[in-house]
Amino acid sequence: MAEHTRSSIVIAATPAEVMAVIADFEAYPAWTGEVKEIEVLGRTAEGRAGEVRLLLDAGAIRDEHVLAYTWDGDREVSWTLVKSQMLRSLDGSYALAPTAGGTEVTYQLAVDVKIPMLGMIKRKAEKVIIDRALAGLKKRVETP
Repeated sequence: MAEHTRSSIVIAATPAEVMAVIADFEAYPAWTGEVKEIEVLGRTAEGRAGEVRLLLDAGAIRDEHVLAYTWDGDREVSWTLVKSQMLRSLDGSYALAPTAGGTEVTYQLAVDVKIPMLGMIKRKAEKVIIDRALAGLKKRVETP
């Protein structure tokens, strides 16, 4: 990823428990505000999602896109854009590292939209997306 935005959070769970929530795409509409519909289009040899179609609705922004995922056990998952109506590129990753208090999750994201946008505004939007995703992930993993 070239120019990206990154943020981290510690979640009181093991990396395997956190990655299980990240990998459960079918549950995303229940705990993420923007993801309205998910369809796993293909799976890896290990059974995890390899390609996923997502319908996002964030008020003024509504987009359907397909992402390709690469998994490294319970250590990292990364994705790249296959197709989208509004995005030129979308590269991201979750990196998980065990800590004394659970798992440090680092989310990295780089987005390029088809419409012109100032770099500062784009990075602020990336930061909002990352912070919401990490907070939602933490709540989903830590709430029984």
